[in-house]
Amino acid sequence: MSFAEDMQAAAGEELDRAVTLGWRAIAKHTPWGDTFEGFTPAGREVCFERTYLWETDPGGDIRVEVTVFEPQAYEDGVKAIRQITKDAEETL
Repeated sequence: MSFAEDMQAAAGEELDRAVTLGWRAIAKHTPWGDTFEGFTPAGREVCFERTYLWETDPGGDIRVEVTVFEPQAYEDGVKAIRQITKDAEETL
């Protein structure tokens, strides 16, 4: 697995975890962000930055961003983004 593929895989996996709580649970803490250390699928030591932001207006859709980067090279990191739509959860 190449470096880029490894970083993308790590970002994708973390983004999948980041959205599992659903809109209602995440909305209580938006805006919010956290950075923590972890490992990519290939075992590289990296930092994960997870951020929850209002897409436009507070109380609306939530933008979830995950950035994966080596501690010494934030600018070389990989970002994955997904939106949690408020209306989709309200219809469940």
